[in-house]
Amino acid sequence: MPIDPDAFLHHPGLARLIQDPETSYFRDFLPSDVDERMREMGRPPDWRRTDEEREATRHAALAGRMDCDLWVFAYGSLMWDPALIFEEVRRATVIGHSRAMVLYDSFGARGSPDAPGLMAALVEGGTCEGVAFRIPAALVDRETEILWRREMLAHAYRPAFLPARTAGGEIEVLGFVADPTSEMIRLDLSRRETVRCIATGEGIRGTSYDYLKNVLDHFEELRIEDPELSALLDEVQRLRSA
Repeated sequence: MPIDPDAFLHHPGLARLIQDPETSYFRDFLPSDVDERMREMGRPPDWRRTDEEREATRHAALAGRMDCDLWVFAYGSLMWDPALIFEEVRRATVIGHSRAMVLYDSFGARGSPDAPGLMAALVEGGTCEGVAFRIPAALVDRETEILWRREMLAHAYRPAFLPARTAGGEIEVLGFVADPTSEMIRLDLSRRETVRCIATGEGIRGTSYDYLKNVLDHFEELRIEDPELSALLDEVQRLRSA
């Protein structure tokens, strides 16, 4: 099902930046697809949630919401590769949480055991700019099953419904918030370590550098200014060119 061009009514420029969901790797992704690679890397069997555990978290989080339109907040790779069928996308600002490059990836997506990478997570405090995708009620069950396989694969995030501001008013969005008890969430990294991980991290999904740059490319289209993230990219680029 292709995305209706009307979905980009508020932000026409995003149509060229957001991947067609039907062509996304994550559309048909199954957690078992990466089990063998994780075994080869020496990961224990419980590195990820079982299918039953993952689905239990989905049904618990979405209890009473399956028959309503659902807004999903994107602040990282979901911004350009949501793998979801949506009817509307809006610039959104989440209230009470901020973006931090604290998802430590040594699993092989955008980092490796020898050169770990970093991706974004939501942490408490502040605000976070991003986009919200509206999934129509009739598709919520199917689309969130796809979303959960990706975001709730391992033990890094917990789902939460968060207030967000948009040009059309305040909405409630589903976001994936960092679980500070997870070994994959590294709140202790120094600035130097953060820059190094983003500059050198690379895996089968690409580089941590490209991940950060893609976030800022979307910000440029949406006219969002984030001096802190821009400064981080500048430091990463200096290290990469050194």
